[in-house]
Amino acid sequence: MDGRPQNQENDSQLAGYSILPIFSMLHFHTWRITALAVVLLTGCATYRTKNLEVYKAIERGQFETADKLLDKDTKTPKSKERLLYYLNRGYVSWMMHELERSVDFFNTADHISEELEGINISAEALSLVSNPMMKPYAGEDFEKVMMNCFKAIAYMQLGQPEEAMVECRRINLKLNEMNDKYKDHKNKYQRDAFAHVMMGLMYDAAKDYNNAFIAYRNALEIYENDYAQNFNVQIPAQLKTDILRTAYNVGFYDEVDFHERKFGIKYTPGQNPQAELVLFWMNGFGPFKDEWSVNFTIVKGQGGMLTFVNESDGILFPFPTGSSESSSLSDLKLVRVAFPKYVERLPLSNSASISANGKDFPLELAENINAIAFKSLNDRFMREMGSTLLRVAVKQAAEFVANKEDKGLGTLISIANALTEKADTRNWQCLPYGISYARVPLATGSNQLTLNVKMKDGSTVQHDLTFKLSNGQTYFHAFHTLN
Repeated sequence: MDGRPQNQENDSQLAGYSILPIFSMLHFHTWRITALAVVLLTGCATYRTKNLEVYKAIERGQFETADKLLDKDTKTPKSKERLLYYLNRGYVSWMMHELERSVDFFNTADHISEELEGINISAEALSLVSNPMMKPYAGEDFEKVMMNCFKAIAYMQLGQPEEAMVECRRINLKLNEMNDKYKDHKNKYQRDAFAHVMMGLMYDAAKDYNNAFIAYRNALEIYENDYAQNFNVQIPAQLKTDILRTAYNVGFYDEVDFHERKFGIKYTPGQNPQAELVLFWMNGFGPFKDEWSVNFTIVKGQGGMLTFVNESDGILFPFPTGSSESSSLSDLKLVRVAFPKYVERLPLSNSASISANGKDFPLELAENINAIAFKSLNDRFMREMGSTLLRVAVKQAAEFVANKEDKGLGTLISIANALTEKADTRNWQCLPYGISYARVPLATGSNQLTLNVKMKDGSTVQHDLTFKLSNGQTYFHAFHTLN
């Protein structure tokens, strides 16, 4: 999978960009654009290439090394990639079991994410004459949700359930904002089922069965209507059991009856366990972003209309310039345009279970981050193309203006345009490929468990885990199987 769109429909909202205001300004600022382009020539590597040493250390499980590399980096915390810097620091500290430090880094990332919600006009303008890497990275929607999920788990591990519940409520607010933002668009990822499962589990641990039932039921609806079709994730059996149990505990017997018939199972109340473990298994790593390119022919139309045409993919994008001077752009025959794509990283393991007290509990897939990433990028491809072609049109207009003043300057701008044409290849590369979970009943005191990870070559890798729980406690733990 490479993240390229398949059978995308054009979006009528994308047509009709006007480059006239920018076009007329270029007469006065050609020399500035030239100077800027020369500076940008040194920054053409992808985000992953520039940070490969850190990410390779993370993928190998060398977290102390990754932490030292990040600690020595004094430039990125002040750069356009500062959000990713603090997300990486939060993850690395979390994997080193430095939970309070991890939460601090994630909190910083959260504040940065909120600050970047608005539009930075100067950054947007700069990206139009260079590439989108000139804008601060604000994060993908699912990355922002997962940041709060990591924090919520860390707070539960620290024995701070109130703080964990605050994160759950913040997840809910973010999901509501996402729903409002994408009301008129075709995005498949508008709601997160796993986030609602997380909320349910944490309400459940606090014995707030009413809110737990509501969160579980919301998760069920999303799995049924969104996840099964879009992300190939079915309803976890554990979720069905938790819906029935919490509905019974609250006295919602009509809901118990309804869901028994819906699931085709009969709920039998059992004895409450002395303690419980909620284990999250994170498998492999999600995709990283790279770039791919498409060649377009620029066709001149009447009234300064420019149309980008790619016949092989049947793509037509018109841009009204509103200026007769743009007619000289008809001399341009072919331009290269860069777009982001995801590169899949298939994990070496495909399933896992946890053994406790002679019983085996399967870890069920609850979140397919790999599928969410590909779908999210694919859904917004036409909007991405619209903004990308607007950027290219502005660059070509700059080249035209420069060429009128000085042929040599026009050549320099042409070369700079080609070299600075670049897709935004930034993303949070520490997220897992997928997340599975299980609820395990345990006894008070010390418990010995075994995590059985089944590899794709047929072998099984076992990890011994020990947990000491008090009476009535629900303990949250996460285990990340690296590539």
